[in-house]
This record gives sequence, structure tokens and C-alpha cells, in this order.
Amino acid sequence: MHSIRGRLWSLVALPLLAGAAPAAVEFAEVTEQAGIRFVHNNGAFGKKYLPETMGSGLALFDYDGDGDLDLLLVNGTKWPGQPGPAGKLALYRNDGGMKFTAVTDQAGLGAPIYGMGAAVADADGDGDTDLYITALGPNRFYRNQGDGRFVDASAETGLGDRGFGSSAAFLDYDHDGDLDLFVCNYVEWTAATDLWCSLDGKSKSYCTPESYTGQSPRLYRNDQGKFSDVSRAAGILNPKAKALGVALIDFDDDGWTDIAVANDTQPNSLYRNLGGGRFAEEGLVAGIAFAEDGAVRGAMGIDAADYDGIGRPSLAIGNFANEMIALYHNEGGGFFIDEAPRSEVGRKSLLTLSFGCFFFDADLDGRLDLFVANGHVDDDIHAVQREVHYAQPPHLFRNLGGGRFQEVTERAGARLKQPKVGRGAGYGDLDGDGDLDLVMTTNGGPAHLYENRSAPLGGWIGLRLVGTRSNRDAIGAKVRLKSSAGWQTQWVKSGSSYLSESQRALSFGLGTARPERVEVRWPSGRIETFSGLAKGQMHTLKEGAGKPAAAKSKSQP
Repeated sequence: MHSIRGRLWSLVALPLLAGAAPAAVEFAEVTEQAGIRFVHNNGAFGKKYLPETMGSGLALFDYDGDGDLDLLLVNGTKWPGQPGPAGKLALYRNDGGMKFTAVTDQAGLGAPIYGMGAAVADADGDGDTDLYITALGPNRFYRNQGDGRFVDASAETGLGDRGFGSSAAFLDYDHDGDLDLFVCNYVEWTAATDLWCSLDGKSKSYCTPESYTGQSPRLYRNDQGKFSDVSRAAGILNPKAKALGVALIDFDDDGWTDIAVANDTQPNSLYRNLGGGRFAEEGLVAGIAFAEDGAVRGAMGIDAADYDGIGRPSLAIGNFANEMIALYHNEGGGFFIDEAPRSEVGRKSLLTLSFGCFFFDADLDGRLDLFVANGHVDDDIHAVQREVHYAQPPHLFRNLGGGRFQEVTERAGARLKQPKVGRGAGYGDLDGDGDLDLVMTTNGGPAHLYENRSAPLGGWIGLRLVGTRSNRDAIGAKVRLKSSAGWQTQWVKSGSSYLSESQRALSFGLGTARPERVEVRWPSGRIETFSGLAKGQMHTLKEGAGKPAAAKSKSQP
């Protein structure tokens, strides 16, 4: 069955490359010249507290409404009673030309917080993008005032979750037109209950999550700006979860957003949206709960995408060292098969510990590539496992078509391939040239910004969706692009990766193909077709308009 399916995939994918020379994928680090001076503060002072190993995340979003992507980097802080500066969030305003200015305090985000991750969306439907920060309790919801400032509205909205927060995602799970919130929580931990663990039986090491009781993820329903915890009623409650990553995925294509959760040392979860405010957990029957040998894995980051052009979203999940990345292919009928063991994705990731991961089209050839941030949690792991290192290079897997990937990290940039203690990762067009740039955080170290300098790049088309009957961000919309090479499918989403959020707008690589039309299935159920979309531009599609708004001009690649 696998060989037949592989040949069929190849036949679908080949036209995207017809007449085009493969691009040399290259990312150049521009962190310093861009003005990014961030260093993550994990608070470590020798006690080896569990949360010190986890952060941090990031978000790429337009906080000031000027049309370009700004950058938020999530920070931890020092532990009570310890010397040194307190950490705080870092918000960098995009001034154009890949130049950024730190505006954290001016934006009202300067309060110390032991932050973990971020999710962004227009949660109140007023046209400005709001900010949700997960933390070592309580989490924070920052309402965007529309004038470059945020105010902490956690208490009045009911979103100050006091758990050990990790990733989060906004979604309209009940199709009422506003955005609800799914929050991942990790384990029960306090400094007073921290456990003593050791790799060598002599010195203290960071404990694995098996040592701690899990915490349930939470689902918050938006009731006109007030959020209610409906986890139990919705079928989400799972105190054993130990959730670190969340991806929105309509895996059964019924128009209702489902939720995939990456759990650390617990079975992964797949919540099927039944409608009527209810979910059914189907991770086991779907085949994503365990590894092929029936073992649970240390799952961290997660993403969902149609990487092989079949019109259904599949899943990538980053796992612990010695476990390889999972590449769950959506077979249809609610069932997934892990293709990683027979793929270069699996073979190349066996010794790495993977956190942030996402699909994106690095070379704009119409195939979604896979980026993964790697780094261990034990700084002395090399003394115990000689082939495993604390700092590790990331993975960049180029999509060759036919379900096949090739790792190209070694030749994708001298600075990109350097070993790092990677954690959060995201993508977005930060310089407005149409291709997608990378941002990665490191634990206890600097953030890294990589400009996409791949060449020769294919054509592209960008789509920014605005809901009217649907939620304003159109999260949950299914978008199909028809070009002269065939069909591509993407979904508007929040969350994914690890503790991070990438750009909301969709970017379709075209190779040498010509765009013909775009079909949108909005979260409200409305289906619209848009035509006349020019190549090399970002277009705004408004629900009910029947035609694109004036395009934002950009250079033709």
C-alpha cells in the first residue's frame, strides 16, 4: 500500500517543480543588525528547578496595526529571594527594512512574569490583536487598546489560569462567531514541592515529568468578553495530560475545528469536535496517542498541515531524544499512520530533542517544508549519553514531494546550523518581500532572527482573511488555492509549534505556476470563491465581499 500511495503523491507534486530549478535554501542570521537584544532569563541559580528547562516562546503579530509583523519574545524571571535583574516580556516594533525597536515598557508589558508561551488573536473583535501569555501561574490576558498599549485584563475576563501554563490557541469551537481559548497546562509544581533527581546518583539533575502529577488543559468559552471554564462539560478535562503543544486541525473535514495535543510522557490527545459544545477524545483510535511500539513519548511541539497535497491535514510532533519526530500522515477515515520511521524526518531526528516545529514553504515551490528547533533539557547529558548533546542544531527538512523529505540544515546557513538549546520557533514575512523568515528562542540564551535569502525563489501569493459572520481573524477557515499546477490547501489557525505563534496570514508558494482562484470555507459555513488575485502580493479577503480588497503591493519574486 505504501509504495502505491507514494507513486500517486509524486504524480500530484511533480507539476509544481516543472521548469523550475530547485532553490538553494538559505537563512542568514540578522539578529544583531535588526536590533534584537533579547536574552532569555530562566532564573537558574543551581537548584535545577523543573520550569527552568522549559521556556521560552514567541509570537509574530501586528500589534500596532501598521501592516507589518512585530515580534514578542516571552521571558522568565528570577526566583524570589535571588539576586539579579527581573526578567520581562520583550516587544519589538517592526520599523521596516528588518529593523526593530524595543517598546516593551511603552506598550505596558514591563511587569515581571515567569512566562512560558504566547497566543495572539482579536479576542474581543474590535480590530486589534490581543495577547495571551502562559506562565508559571497565573497566565495573563493583555487587551490591545489600539494605541500601541496593552492593559492586563486577566481578572475581568476570567483568563488568569493559575496552572503551569505552556502553549495556547484561540479558536471558535462552538461557531458562535467569537473566539474561545484552549490552554495547555503541564504538571503540578512549586519550589516547595520540587523533587531531587539525579543522572549519576550524586549530583542533582532536572527531574523528568514522570515524577510529577499532571495538570489538565483548559477550554475557556467566550461569553461576550467574559470567559468561562467549560473543560469538564466539553469533554476536555484530563488531569494526566502534561500538555506542551496544541495544534488546531479539522482532521475529518466536517468544518468543526478539532484539537490535537502533544503530551509529555503521556498519550497524545486528539479531541474531535462533535458540535454542540462537545468533544470526544480519539487519540488512541486515531493512532497518534503512542509510538508504533505502544510506548508514550516525550512530546513537545506540534503542527498540522497538508504537506503532501492530498487536501487533508497531517501532524508533525517533536519528541524527546532517542524517540524521533513523529510524522502522522492523515489516511482519512479518522486514522493516522506514523511515516517517520521510514522517512528522513525520523532517521535524522533520533538523537535530537525537538521542541518548536512547524510546516512552512521555505523556498516557495508549493510544497510545505518542516523546521524543528532542538535542544536538550540536561546540560550534562553528554556525560551520560555520549551521542546526545545539550546544544543541538535545528532540523530543516525540505519537502521533495511524494511524501519525502531531505534534511538541508548543513547547507542552509552557517549560523542556522550551529548547535543551540532551542525551544520556541515561528515564521513570518518580517521584511515584506514575500518569503518567510524564521525566529527561534533558546533556553537561557539569546533569540535568533534569520532572514530568508533562498534563491531562486518561486512565485507566491499571500492571503489575509477577515471574518464578518465568522470570528474576525477567520481562525478555522479552510482555504484552497487553485493554480495552473493544481490545488493547495491551508487552514487559518492559532497555536502550533511550541509556546509560539507564527504569522496569521497564509502564504502559498507557487513555483512557476499561475494562480487561478481561491476557495474559502469560512468558520460560519459560508463558501466563497475569489478570483483575479495577482501573484506576488498580499490580498485581504473579507467574508461576504465576493472579491478581494485592494492588494498590498510587494515586489514580484
